Amino acid sequence: MAVVFVPPKFTKGAVVEAVDAAVPLVVVITEGVPVKDTAEFFQYAENSGTTRVIGPNCPGIISPGKCNIGITAGEIAQNPTAGGPNVGIVSRSGTLTYEAVWQLTSRGIGQSSCIGIGGDPVNGTNFIDVIDAFNQDEGTDAIIMIGEIGGSAEEEAAEFIKANVKKPMVGFIAGNTAPPGKRMGHAGAIIAGGKGTAKEKVEALEAAGVMMSPSPARLGEMMEGRLREAGLLG
Repeated sequence: MAVVFVPPKFTKGAVVEAVDAAVPLVVVITEGVPVKDTAEFFQYAENSGTTRVIGPNCPGIISPGKCNIGITAGEIAQNPTAGGPNVGIVSRSGTLTYEAVWQLTSRGIGQSSCIGIGGDPVNGTNFIDVIDAFNQDEGTDAIIMIGEIGGSAEEEAAEFIKANVKKPMVGFIAGNTAPPGKRMGHAGAIIAGGKGTAKEKVEALEAAGVMMSPSPARLGEMMEGRLREAGLLG
């Protein structure tokens, strides 16, 4: 495994070097990587058939008790328990990843893995990749998904969830009050041409059976409720 912290102009070269060395997992923390570079090194990794890329512009992945590849504070995470329930988290936002982790930990709920996929317009591992893995993972009992305005990744994930996922899910979409045409924080967080709004994403995910939180402050509370409803938490 490799983690990339180098400045943006060197990031593509670092990822290509890792792919050439057949490193199976490359986590790219760097923010501000040119989209063209990201698209090229992601395609290079995909064509290799040996390397998965997470990022760029992400906090990485933490599987409590197993690994922490990136910048998530390990002390806020809780190891998964043998009897569960354990929750998998996937998020475009680093900060909201940490918030979801802490909220679950404060309620005594373990996490299987927490993956920040990054907020850039183009990234390596996407929502569907991670949700599919969580859906198949026997150690993951439920899923938290955190998206944000811009692009269509959440709507695409909603279609996949509706067709495939039976595990309890809670979600949140950041950027509900963002004005159209103004980039908010992440390079990919922009409502363009009237598309990619929080309202559209929330509606798509609710239609897929995801319980959507009105605030990031309620993610842990709502997941606890879903787990109880599903009989996974006493």
